[in-house]
This record gives sequence, C-alpha cells and structure tokens, in this order.
Amino acid sequence: MNDKNNNSHTALTDHELSSESWRVFQIMAEFVEGFEKLSAISPYVSMFGSARTHPDDENYILGENLAKLLSDAGFSVVTGGGPGMMEAFNKGAYEGKSKSIGLNIVLPTEQKANHYQDLSLNYRHFFSRKVMFVKYACAYVVFPGGFGTLDELAEILTLIQTGKSKKIPIILVNSEFWEGLLDWIKERMIGENTIKPSDLELIKVLDDPNQVVSEILSYYKNTDREAHVKIDA
Repeated sequence: MNDKNNNSHTALTDHELSSESWRVFQIMAEFVEGFEKLSAISPYVSMFGSARTHPDDENYILGENLAKLLSDAGFSVVTGGGPGMMEAFNKGAYEGKSKSIGLNIVLPTEQKANHYQDLSLNYRHFFSRKVMFVKYACAYVVFPGGFGTLDELAEILTLIQTGKSKKIPIILVNSEFWEGLLDWIKERMIGENTIKPSDLELIKVLDDPNQVVSEILSYYKNTDREAHVKIDA
C-alpha cells in the first residue's frame, strides 16, 4: 500500500541533520578565511586551465611565463592550487615579485597542492572556492582546459552578464583551442538569440603573453582600484 505519510525512505536521521547543520559553520569558515586573506592581497588575476597539462607542454611553458610577467607587473596570481596549468601559473608567480596563491579543493582523489604557493587555502566546497576566484579579481585568464575550466568560465560570464559582477577583462589564451567553442557560440547561441552579440564582447582572445599583460594593465590603470569586482556574496 502506498502510504503518503510514510517518509522513512527520505527522512534524515538525527545524526545526519546534526551533521548537515554543523556543515554550515564549515562553509562560513571557508568564506571568512578567504575574505580575510585575499582582501589583503588584491589586485590579483585569477588564472584557470587544465590539471592534466604536463610541464613540457607549450601551454604550461606559456602559462608559467605569463604568470611571471603578471607577478613582476604587480599582480598576484590566484589558481586552483593543483597540478598542470595551476602549477605552471603558481610557479611563474612564485618566481616573480608578487604573491602566488592556491585555492586547493579537497577531493576524494586527494588533489595535492603544488609547491609554488606563498598562500594556500583549502576548500571542501566548490561554491565557496568559486567566490574567492571572483571576489577581488581584477582580471581572468583562461587557458585550455576541461569541464572544470569551462565551468569556471561560464560562471564568470554569467556573473558579469547578469550584473552580479563588474565587467573586467576575460582573456582566453590559445586562439586555436578556443576557436571551435567561439564559433559554436556565434552560430548557435547568438544565431538562435539565446545570448546577445554584446555578450561575446566580454571575451578577448590573445596568444602573446605581453599583450595579455598590457590588456590587464591598461584596464587597471584606467579603473579605480576600489571599483574592481564586487560580487553579491
């Protein structure tokens, strides 16, 4: 018999309820620590890319060089703190004049933090970590990556498109890699009116690391330092 009042199969136990309630404090702690530590480090550039890229890959070498240029130009660098492109970015920034920061995510597979960080923060929750990538950033640089990289790019574009985050440079590096995605956006999303043509103008595609630095410096010098990204968090 179907007993609508019998919720035993979905009801949480007292232990589970208590565990979920206490989890809120863990989430709060992640936000508090992130706000306190990162607010003192801005301006910083958040950089994204694949965790699977090897040190001998052209993207790794380019990412390391670009991060050092940014660091020497006065920008700290924030990454996901792990291997691959994250390591490349942290390594370049670590060798430069500014701070190298990693926001490491705690996963069942135990992503290990790379060794090139002046500051390493650990997160159990993707959403609190995402806020820290955005909260005090003055630019975003996105290298070739997988689903995680696309997720972060889409999140950033959505925040700016909806006015939850101020418009700052979003730079995709490696035009050959991004060409197919951008063509699809133009053909499908703009072509079928799911986004406006102006939405795609939020993105710049550059291959030269010096041009990337110049683009960010140009924006930063023409913008009030206190008027960088302020998201509703």
